[in-house]
Order: sequence, then structure tokens, then C-alpha cells
Amino acid sequence: MKVNKIDHICIAVKNLEEARKKWEPILGKVQPDDPYVDELEKIRVARYWLGEVGFELMESTSPDGEVAKFIEKNGEGVMLISFNVDNTGESIKELEGKGYPFIGGARPFRNCEFAFIHPKAVNSVLLELIDYKWDELKNK
Repeated sequence: MKVNKIDHICIAVKNLEEARKKWEPILGKVQPDDPYVDELEKIRVARYWLGEVGFELMESTSPDGEVAKFIEKNGEGVMLISFNVDNTGESIKELEGKGYPFIGGARPFRNCEFAFIHPKAVNSVLLELIDYKWDELKNK
């Protein structure tokens, strides 16, 4: 498996609008580059492009969502780091063969797939693998 780059870093927040007020002046942005809601993952996201790396503020849309559970256990803060790979499915097979446990297998997002390596295997970090192509950057 080859990691192409850090794809994105996610910050779990209780209130997305309040978090945007804190972060946007630091990021030099007046709004997210790619705001979206992912119903399956129960999140509302403000994504900012910092070079070729995404920086995301994530708010849970449900009390039983993973972001809400993370905040309940750990408080607000860095929730995950995502590595961009060529093929999520092939990366899962390779890493499972080396003993890395995954949480729930591959999941769809736009025109790609992502998967989570269990934090117990990588120093308590929730690590995501995603084969997102970042076509938006071609239009910037």
C-alpha cells in the first residue's frame, strides 16, 4: 500500500457555526470551500482546502452519531486523520493480511470509498483510508 498524502484532518465540534467563527479567521477563509451533510455518517461538515489537504470541522446530526459519541468520551478536538490511497478496497485487503483491524469495512462517499483502521492498532488514532480523487482542486 502507498499513501499518496494526508487527505484530511477532522475536528469534532459540538456546534459547527460557533466552531467556524473560531477557525475561519485563522484559516483566512470567510466560508467553507465544501460544506456538506453526510446522512449515513450522521455528520454536518465544513471542509476547507489548505493546499491539497482538507481540514474539516464535523458536527453530529444525531445524538447517537459517532462524532457525538467521540465528543461525549473525549471532548471536542482532533477526531481522525485520513490518508489518501489509490484503492481503498485493495488497501484494506493488504492491511488486514498484516493484522490491522478495520471498523465496518469500506463505505461510500461521493465517487470513492473510505474505511477506518481501529484506533487500538495505531496508537489510539482513528485512521481513515480514502481513495478520493480531489477533482475540486482542478476547478480552483
